[in-house]
Amino acid sequence: MAGGGTGGHVIPAIAVARELVRAGHEVLFVGTERGVEARLVPAAGFRLEKIQVGGLKNLGISTRFTSAWRLAVETWAQWKRFGDWTPAGVFSMGGYVAGPPVLAALLRGVPVVIMEPNAVPGVTNRRIARWVKRALINFEETARFFPKGRTELTGLPVREEFFRIGRKSEQQEFTVLITGGSQGSRTLNEAARQSWPLFRESGLPVRFIHQTGVPMYQGLAAEFSVTGLAGEVSAFVEDMPAAFSRADLIVCRSGAGAVSELAAAGKPSVLIPFPYAADDHQFKNARAFERAGAAVLSLDREWTGQKFFESVSELCADRARLVSMGENARKLSRPHSAGSAARRAAAILVEEAAKIN
Repeated sequence: MAGGGTGGHVIPAIAVARELVRAGHEVLFVGTERGVEARLVPAAGFRLEKIQVGGLKNLGISTRFTSAWRLAVETWAQWKRFGDWTPAGVFSMGGYVAGPPVLAALLRGVPVVIMEPNAVPGVTNRRIARWVKRALINFEETARFFPKGRTELTGLPVREEFFRIGRKSEQQEFTVLITGGSQGSRTLNEAARQSWPLFRESGLPVRFIHQTGVPMYQGLAAEFSVTGLAGEVSAFVEDMPAAFSRADLIVCRSGAGAVSELAAAGKPSVLIPFPYAADDHQFKNARAFERAGAAVLSLDREWTGQKFFESVSELCADRARLVSMGENARKLSRPHSAGSAARRAAAILVEEAAKIN
């Protein structure tokens, strides 16, 4: 299982791994010490082989050279380890962490099955597109990046708990969930911090659930504790479906995993796309939700404490609009394909491996 760094890469891979284990197969993850896989994979009961590798995009020449060297070193190391492991196949969620095991698999002739959740594949998946045995995609338009006949529209694995979330009662406290993903978002964190005095002065009855990521957690938690506002600040939300169920509005990035969960849960959102995502795919995801009437889109450069306060205040005062946004979000979900995506991915991986082995 290759792919790490963020929950968007790791959580779907864990879902596929569980289906493989249920079918009687052995699973090994490859990831890094600093990615969320270092915590999530062992917690899910799987073995994690750790490597040292970094990204290549949007970096200085020196850092890029170091990352390229590490990629070559780790690919060679993985190639040698494959001789001991003799894997039947490699499943990849993409990202720079997937580079070494995927390249080693291609060099060894081991079948590679990838899952591409975004409309536009990331760099790793685009570069290996011609050699993958099967690409499991989340958008029909993604098929154009792969050889004809090698894609299958499966959707993205989404935990069933998200689909079971019902509409929240209006009589309950208005709650806003802020999450920048497993690693947190500086933009979202700073805007939330700037908004606290505005919410305090307005007296608007809002409760916050704020997931900050590890780097900014201590400072933000300490500052929030003295604001007098209702809510909690945490570095990582262990039970995200439970947090979704408590929220009336979700403020988050617009990666494929995030928007799939919003759709499954039928939750209204304010989406702030990460501006440096590959081929601006987060903006495209957010624009699709905005056009469907499921979300409000705000650009990263515009997202300030004032903008956050105004957006929440406006939506808090218009509950009918929130209900409509949630219903429109639910229409974008794929309950059948999403629920079976992990099972289908596992089956395809086994099928492709059997052809070679």
